Amino acid sequence: MATKKAKDSKEKAPEKKNAWLGYSEKVKKDVFKLNEGYKKFISECKTERECVIETVRMAEAQGYVDLNQVIAENKTLKAGDKVYFNNMGKALALFLIGSEPLEKGMKILGAHVDSPRIDLKQVPLYEDTDMALLDTHYYGGIKKYQWVTLPLALHGVVVKKDGTVVDVCIGEKADDPVVGITDLLIHLSAKQMGKKASEVIEGEDLNILIGSMPLDGEEKDAVKANILKMLKDTYDIEADDFLSAEIEAVPAGAARDFGLDRSMVMGYGHDDRVCAYTSAVALFELKKTDRTAVCLLVDKEEIGSVGATGMQSVFFENAVAEVMDRMGDYSELKVRRALANSHMLSSDVSAAFDPNYPGVNERKNTAYFGKGLVFNKYTGSRGKSGSNDANPEYIAKLRAALEAHKVPFQTAELGRVDEGGGGTIAYIMAKYNMQVIDSGVPVLNMHAPWEIVSKSDVYEAKQGYVAFLKEL
Repeated sequence: MATKKAKDSKEKAPEKKNAWLGYSEKVKKDVFKLNEGYKKFISECKTERECVIETVRMAEAQGYVDLNQVIAENKTLKAGDKVYFNNMGKALALFLIGSEPLEKGMKILGAHVDSPRIDLKQVPLYEDTDMALLDTHYYGGIKKYQWVTLPLALHGVVVKKDGTVVDVCIGEKADDPVVGITDLLIHLSAKQMGKKASEVIEGEDLNILIGSMPLDGEEKDAVKANILKMLKDTYDIEADDFLSAEIEAVPAGAARDFGLDRSMVMGYGHDDRVCAYTSAVALFELKKTDRTAVCLLVDKEEIGSVGATGMQSVFFENAVAEVMDRMGDYSELKVRRALANSHMLSSDVSAAFDPNYPGVNERKNTAYFGKGLVFNKYTGSRGKSGSNDANPEYIAKLRAALEAHKVPFQTAELGRVDEGGGGTIAYIMAKYNMQVIDSGVPVLNMHAPWEIVSKSDVYEAKQGYVAFLKEL
């Protein structure tokens, strides 16, 4: 059995310089400027649809055009052209066409834009004791007890039978009402407090309170009737329209500076929009490239990357085929070669070391605030189950690229061996035989309603992604 002294020696934290210490005043200004843009992005983009809409807006401002428009107009693509492929409004691929043939491979920054949240059921609205509530089904891995007594906003779309899409966003403006999930008062909580944390709040009890005022003249379910009248007057939607709706309950309010020194950002959805935003901004900084550069933003990662907009869909493969066809060089074999010859950063967040909970990490192999971009050679759980486990030859190339651009970086695992684990889209892309590794930003409170990141790590992630696009 190892002695305490030997164990402490084994787990001594690596001596990596805090990135803030190397910044000039000019660089500090750049760090804060980038984070102001990022705060605006995650404050306004709390669903995958909103992320795609905003990223398309940003891309078009940089000269990117819709790939479907290129196809419809029978135009060709050449080096320097910029196109995007919008998949059902919930996933997006941005391409900066390179000077080399596409079959030589691509440089791909891939992230996901879905985050843990609470979704409305298809038949959500009901009344109980003169209160109107919404029935829900949570999405992704959450600690359910963290989501009660918070001000929540409702974001999403309602699609009517005639195809009309109604955008819904309630709870974000200063004069908007908010909604939320109630909790039991401490005075009557003796039984509740004795439960395991996973059982304190049951999934079926995550019901959102939205009203308590009855509609004049109604005798049955008058509060529900009043809510339906308000929805009809404001959005022209009926109760049955919830059958074809996608409404998400998310924390209400904007991202904010965190810490007295304003060195951090507290916001909803850092996982994984912090990587999505920095990936897109990095691509926009690239003016030309040898191999085609790609920013790939996908949906459904938090529930296994399933569905038509998740990474297990073939939408990206189809988009690559369409781009190659517009370049006048399409064949099935060349598409396969393009994917196999590619290098990718599966840009997803990592768990930051929390001094309040040091026991879940092994200090030499964990991510720290202020130490830069994080690389995870493998994720998975227990015996690396479900991980990609990147090749050392590829890691060596990345080390050289980052050091050439003086970008601080660190390596980490997702907690102690046998402590837990998790996964990303890396193993899915590796199926194409491309070189893939997980990389991203350290996050505190991951999967909680309000997560925290270091502004310096956000900046270094963007710098690292630029280095990857220029050097690989």
